[in-house]
Amino acid sequence: KNDYDEEGYKAYILGSAEVVGLMCLKVFVDGSEERYQTLKKPAMQLGSAFQKINFLRDLHADYKKLGRTYFPGVDLNTFDETVKTEIEADIDIDFRAGYEGIKQLPKGARFGVYIAYVYYYSLFKKIKKTHCDIILSQRVRISNKRKYGLFLSSFVRHTINWI
Repeated sequence: KNDYDEEGYKAYILGSAEVVGLMCLKVFVDGSEERYQTLKKPAMQLGSAFQKINFLRDLHADYKKLGRTYFPGVDLNTFDETVKTEIEADIDIDFRAGYEGIKQLPKGARFGVYIAYVYYYSLFKKIKKTHCDIILSQRVRISNKRKYGLFLSSFVRHTINWI
């Protein structure tokens, strides 16, 4: 599929990211249905944030090379800072909810999810600082050196329980 309406967009995110969050959550809560139900929505929102970041990160390749657009109602021929900011606001809501869920995960499961969050949130911040024309012309990425730094700082925060 090359173009997504709102319903298709939501279904794609559900099938590609939100269900992954739910499958992981089922394992992380070790059979606690109460905890699963409490963390279900934040887990889905975190998966959604990750997928939407992937869409923005890969906008150039998806659109220019494959003719694919995921964001409903967005004409990438007229993609500008206003549209980018609207997409980012939606992603920010998902990230905030996802982070609140991470803080409630059992400690043994928290670090892996937290480091994924830190990486994607770092990529999100970089995308937010990047002009829309750059987003349309190249893939935004985090350097390996920066990734190592994110891992180390996340490990320290997790170890001293500052998540």
